[in-house]
Amino acid sequence: MKETFDFLKKRTQVNYVATINGNKPSCRPFGDPVLFDNKIYVLTNKQKNISKQIEMNNNVCIVAYDGENWIRINCLLIDDSNNIDAKKTIINEFDWAEDAGYTLDNPDFQVLYIANAYVTIADSDGNIISSHNF
Repeated sequence: MKETFDFLKKRTQVNYVATINGNKPSCRPFGDPVLFDNKIYVLTNKQKNISKQIEMNNNVCIVAYDGENWIRINCLLIDDSNNIDAKKTIINEFDWAEDAGYTLDNPDFQVLYIANAYVTIADSDGNIISSHNF
């Protein structure tokens, strides 16, 4: 898991999360993950389409590129929005979070963590450098 977190947090600036929108794929850029309680968390707003798509089907694929290598994470995103400590950690991690409406009293502040992950890291030729599950 540490290799996955470091790739997303330290080696890339943006990762892309793919979901299912009805019967079609949907993909959008996402920002930094946060490590809390030995889990990788992401945040979003419950009013966004991604939140609604994850509620319908929480199987997602996260992809990022660091200029040399790719990471692909097939996983579940688990809603943990009742976890106040996770939310506090995320607010403390990002100085912009509260200004963007990510406050403890905002019912639309959603936190999700990666679970049942199968991760592959490959070079730009498609050769697998490493793979792991967590």
